Amino acid sequence: MMNTATAQPASLSSRVLEKFHSVFAGENPLIVRSPGRVNLLGEHTDYNNGYVLPAAINKAIYMAVGRRSDNELHLVSLDLDQTYTGIIDRLEPSPLHWPDYLLGVIQQIQALGHPLGGFNCVFGGDIPLGAGMSSSAALECATAFALSELFALGLDRLTMVKLSQKAENVFVGLQCGIMDQFASMFGRKNHVIRLDCQSLEYTYFPFDMDGIRIVLLDSNVKHSLASSEYNTRRQQCEAGVRLVQAHYPDITSLRDVTLSMLEAFVEPVDMLVYRRCRYVVEENARLLAGTEDLQKGDLAAFGQKMFATHKGLSHDYEVSCEELDFLVDQVKDDPDVIGARMMGGGFGGCTINLVKESAIDGLVERITPVYRQAMKKELKVYIGEIENGTSLAK
Repeated sequence: MMNTATAQPASLSSRVLEKFHSVFAGENPLIVRSPGRVNLLGEHTDYNNGYVLPAAINKAIYMAVGRRSDNELHLVSLDLDQTYTGIIDRLEPSPLHWPDYLLGVIQQIQALGHPLGGFNCVFGGDIPLGAGMSSSAALECATAFALSELFALGLDRLTMVKLSQKAENVFVGLQCGIMDQFASMFGRKNHVIRLDCQSLEYTYFPFDMDGIRIVLLDSNVKHSLASSEYNTRRQQCEAGVRLVQAHYPDITSLRDVTLSMLEAFVEPVDMLVYRRCRYVVEENARLLAGTEDLQKGDLAAFGQKMFATHKGLSHDYEVSCEELDFLVDQVKDDPDVIGARMMGGGFGGCTINLVKESAIDGLVERITPVYRQAMKKELKVYIGEIENGTSLAK
């Protein structure tokens, strides 16, 4: 069965509004929509000061907020049917965990010197949890945007991105990069964002979705190795940089390393570190070439780079798994699939596929039983379109 979002944005927005009215009578709230994201190219390049190519998608968090006359916080999760109550100037991590994403943002806004009063909040969404579409970043960006509007703070988008990332780093305790929040806040319909993770400069590139859909095939494998192996990959990349630095002292990250430098100074010393670094250097080059493909409207060439990225992630960076490799192998010779690769940290999660819209049903019907038979797991499918970033809901 195709697992697409059951709630259309309008009905989801109205459900959030209805819940708000039922819990907090007599108030007309402000409603914000904040999307999840996908990343087309540029995996494991962010912490190496490289490039990423994300886009906001049509799966989002909807949040209704209204001011209170006291300093209390009343937060309601529609999907979990849970309520958190607290005080605006006494923020502590909650055993419920989900309030921490909102409380961390409140803390960071206050740290910038902006006074906040109490408020009521209801939120719900259709971003699949655990599928690598960054529901946490969407929730943080929704909170930052909603509070900036509600209390007339006038925060610009980049400030909201940075404080949302810091909220996750400091209050939630997850050392995420900036890509997820950036894509959620800066997304533009039918465009991808080339973000330079070193300077935070960004450029929009057209992504023609006419007749094409983003199809995420969820392996149903949890990222059990992702955090420990993520740290190991960071250390290996840093080790490669140090080997190059001995000869080029000005270089501080793989962003400025060339393949010839790796071949001269890393390959003779440590073959494993060389392979890790080679993937990152090649992926940055691939992404830059991929944006040229998009400018030319050459989706076929772009799709081939996605397949090449998967090969690099699987063989050189070694963050794939049997299930993800199987899913990419199943589509690589399908003329209706333009490109595919694993997406996210690795060791589970989804593959991202560019598929001709007319062929999606047939593809899902073909792959679902063979995946079940080969991997003894059920396949989940999500269909996405590229949408605008965080904004007031219409």
